[in-house]
Amino acid sequence: MAITHSLGFPRIGAQRELKFALEAYWQGKSSAAELRAVGTRLRQQHWAAQAGLDLVPLGDFSFYDQVLDMSFTLGNLPARVRDFHGDALDNYFRVARGRSAAGSEAHGACCAGVAAGEMTKWFDTNYHYIVPEFTADSEFRLDASRLLQEIGEARALGLRAKPVIIGPLSYLWLGKAKDGSNKLDLLPRLLPAYAQLLAVLAEQGVEWLQIDEPALVTELDEDWRHAYSIAYHTLKSTPLKLLLCSYFGPLRENLEWALKLPTAGFHLDALRARDEVQAALNYLGSHKVLSLGVINGRNIWKTDLNAVLDWLEPISERLGERLWLAPSCSLLHVPVDLRSETRLDAEVRSWLAFACQKLEELQLLARALKSGREAVAGALAENRQAIAARRSSTRVHNRQVQEAMARLHDKLGRRQSPYPVRAARQAAVLQLPAFPTTTIGSFPQTAEIRQIRRRFKSGELDAAAYQAAMHGEIERSVRAQEALGLDVLVHGEAERNDMVEYFGEQLDGYAFSQAGWVQSYGSRCVKPPILFGDISRRQAMTVDWIRYAQSLTDKPMKGMLTGPVTILNWSFVRDDQPRAFSCFQLALALREEVLDLERAGIRVIQIDEAALREGLPLRKAQWQAYLEWAVEAFRITANGVADQTQIHTHMCYSEFNDIIAAIASMDADVITIETSRSDMELLEAFKSFKYPNEIGPGVYDIHSPNIPSEEHMLALMRKAAEHIPAERLWVNPDCGLKTRQWPEVMPALRNMVAAAKRLRGAAESARAPLQTAEH
Repeated sequence: MAITHSLGFPRIGAQRELKFALEAYWQGKSSAAELRAVGTRLRQQHWAAQAGLDLVPLGDFSFYDQVLDMSFTLGNLPARVRDFHGDALDNYFRVARGRSAAGSEAHGACCAGVAAGEMTKWFDTNYHYIVPEFTADSEFRLDASRLLQEIGEARALGLRAKPVIIGPLSYLWLGKAKDGSNKLDLLPRLLPAYAQLLAVLAEQGVEWLQIDEPALVTELDEDWRHAYSIAYHTLKSTPLKLLLCSYFGPLRENLEWALKLPTAGFHLDALRARDEVQAALNYLGSHKVLSLGVINGRNIWKTDLNAVLDWLEPISERLGERLWLAPSCSLLHVPVDLRSETRLDAEVRSWLAFACQKLEELQLLARALKSGREAVAGALAENRQAIAARRSSTRVHNRQVQEAMARLHDKLGRRQSPYPVRAARQAAVLQLPAFPTTTIGSFPQTAEIRQIRRRFKSGELDAAAYQAAMHGEIERSVRAQEALGLDVLVHGEAERNDMVEYFGEQLDGYAFSQAGWVQSYGSRCVKPPILFGDISRRQAMTVDWIRYAQSLTDKPMKGMLTGPVTILNWSFVRDDQPRAFSCFQLALALREEVLDLERAGIRVIQIDEAALREGLPLRKAQWQAYLEWAVEAFRITANGVADQTQIHTHMCYSEFNDIIAAIASMDADVITIETSRSDMELLEAFKSFKYPNEIGPGVYDIHSPNIPSEEHMLALMRKAAEHIPAERLWVNPDCGLKTRQWPEVMPALRNMVAAAKRLRGAAESARAPLQTAEH
């Protein structure tokens, strides 16, 4: 009989209990003990939801991020927080977000705010992790208390549990050497901490340890491959049975040697590496377990169970109990339970499986393998019917959209004139000062705004009352920006619940859950829309709001849109056609919106592509194909406008240096990017690449409650000016401000505007002697 297990479970709770507990603690409204109690209850609930499995994971729960958890387990803390006293949980949150609970910081200015750890995307997902920091002097000191506590909790419940940790090479691979040293040089110091951890777990009676090495699916050079061999031969003496886990892709040239590493088992993502299953069987040792990820841990469509059994049954006969079944990766990336969806469209709902349902699918497969398909004939017939219904549904395919796709041509993606011509024409229209200031789009989403939206959706407010309330919020944002002295304004996005969901709600081809939340980072949760069919725009989506905002001010107002690649990557995407096809459908719909904004007199239009790099394949050999269609989708969206209309795009949370040429080929007039947490590290790309257009490197880390000083932002902009001509530099925050509070936002933006004015003053002073000499 195949063994069933899970690589991880969503940690936020079916009703986002973790989010609300975290935010209450940070605001000083609850204690550390109360927060930890919520964590204990959630773990128990999650283990109960996985009770039908043969092995349940522990250690997958986190108060912020599993990579940050591993840093604390290994004692790898940034120097700036090592000497802080108080509850260890507070130090943890200082690294995560720059500060902890309001009350815990009251003991002194030393702890009132530190630089938060850099945050970036977890491989090609929309989850974000806190980047481990290394130097040549880094030391590691084990603290296994978190795992030991959870082992005790699981033992008290009588669970057969499998601890989960990040493996040593992936931990190094995910981190960053802050002093330019070689991360692999730290392996001899890191491995003793891992060996000690394994020994501690063995003393607790742990039988199996899941050790995640997702870096195995990337291109690894000979040094990294050799390091893997050293690491796992060093750790093989442990009495624990190690299940080495890869996911998010095929291993290709890494497959054979990875399967031959001295571990008791190996997990392969059999969704993304389906073609490698047979090779894995051939390389598998005679006693090694093979875990196959047969249920999609990253999307929400029902599994075609009959099709999976067709190829899985022969493997089961061959391996017997050495075959383990699991989702392809941790279920962190999908919502908790479809049973919470009482208002979701019934037809679409019948096609879906959330985390709890995916585990039910897993158990059905195991029963079919053990007792034959006839033992679960009813469930298999129901599954077959749902799969067939989705394939044949008339709601999935739209003839008009398909005809529009057939008319796509290269000219749609070209601007009328090259950038230098456009820049001159835009400057004449916009009349902006040097170092123009702007924000990224959203302003704080207050409790009052959220309540107004809830009342409107529930029918308590009619459309006229809702519009009046939103107009009031828009005016508040506009007046605040005018008072601050910003140069290009935004309407604040009060009417938008989410930068993707808002647009999906107004496009045909989408459906929406009421509780389909997934964690993006920390307490930040998103509810991705469900892209199930061909996409078209019913009517203008943003024009009335932006037109109203522009009527309030003489300053330029930005029209704000989310780009096609980001809407695609931040949706649960249909899996019955190539992603590029869906992206081009989105591009055509959004192009109509861009043209409508221009016709409404809006001369600055921002098309956010925050997730462009997120969709990049994990292997560089596949980058070009992705970037070609992703960049073209953006260009189709943006490039129907006149030269005088300035197109902006925004990107965040990503490492862009290696795709800077592709970003330049998007040909946006202005790009704003996240750089403040990495201390403008991104700008290293401009040493060797001459970026042709205007750029706004973020100077205000909006994901921390810390308020950056004028001097801090001035220093960042001066660093940027070393690489980018001053006449092409903008001054802006890293990202939108919706998650912040007005008392944080106003002083931070005031400092930002002051820094920009000082830059202008310095530039004018530098020009004055030259002008005098010319006269």
